[in-house]
Amino acid sequence: MDYKNAGVDIEAGYKSVELMKQYVKKTMRPEVLGGLGGFSGAFSLEKIKNMEKPTLVSGTDGVGTKIKLAFLMDKHDTVGIDCVAMCVNDIACAGGEPLFFLDYIACGKNEPEKIATIVKGVAEGCKQCGAALIGGETAEHPGLMPEDEYDLAGFAVGVVDEKDLITGKDLKAGDVLIGIASSGVHSNGFSLVRKVFEMTKESLDTYYDVLGKTLGEALIEPTRIYVKALREVKDAGVTVKGCSHITGGGFYENIPRMLPDGVKAVVKKDSYDIPAIFKLLQEKGGITEQMMYNTYNMGLGMIVAVDPADADKAMAAIEAAGEKCFIVGDIQDGEKGVTLC
Repeated sequence: MDYKNAGVDIEAGYKSVELMKQYVKKTMRPEVLGGLGGFSGAFSLEKIKNMEKPTLVSGTDGVGTKIKLAFLMDKHDTVGIDCVAMCVNDIACAGGEPLFFLDYIACGKNEPEKIATIVKGVAEGCKQCGAALIGGETAEHPGLMPEDEYDLAGFAVGVVDEKDLITGKDLKAGDVLIGIASSGVHSNGFSLVRKVFEMTKESLDTYYDVLGKTLGEALIEPTRIYVKALREVKDAGVTVKGCSHITGGGFYENIPRMLPDGVKAVVKKDSYDIPAIFKLLQEKGGITEQMMYNTYNMGLGMIVAVDPADADKAMAAIEAAGEKCFIVGDIQDGEKGVTLC
């Protein structure tokens, strides 16, 4: 009897590391010390010492049950982008710049090529936000997970000067809400998605004219990463007064998180076109409008609040970063919360 017979293939682990190195290398920043394979990742803070009050901000998350689609479609190169996005978008919401990222993959059986493909997606997400992938872990769990399944989670650390933290404390009536377009469902609400649509290869391969693609292609579209867009806004000299990453809980849970007491956010539902995937999901599932806005991003992955005098400049910066955006509402006096009209 040996470890391999017990279900853990150490040699496969070594091969996974070798295969993923080519992707990890592309995420490196000058601050990274050492290479892949050590017991920890080292990152120099030399470049941030000129900040008045450097403040670390962090985020951790996973992909949720969206990962089931990767299994069914045998497509594993995009869920890593989702994992990075869910972490670094939260950091960007606080005004932070992501510095480095670590991933954790738990699998029933280590298939080196599949693991390397997953990490390829993680590395792509890191490149999109400028973070270095400085470490990770692949854990083989025979008997705990099916051999052909895995789970993926990540952890990111960023930095922001304390004076540049986005806290929402200065929001006031009249401030403008700018919504930045999502790429689709992103990585939330998939437990409901999987109840509405039959999760079979045939169903996911079905082409819908309203989507312009197959159902599977629409659903597995990776989460947008908004780090660059928010950096462009800052570089344009615009102060983001409040910021909300629209994830699980949709509009009703996430928008109030950026508000101080005494003001509410008013969002106009007709201020932008809701993507077809949400309309199809609502129709097929018989889901109420309130539940849709309480579960999904409905086409807006991030909402930022700025002074009305800065709205045009902020939108130009967001569009310069390659994102679509819309003025979707404003801040008004009232009980803390969100009103959709």
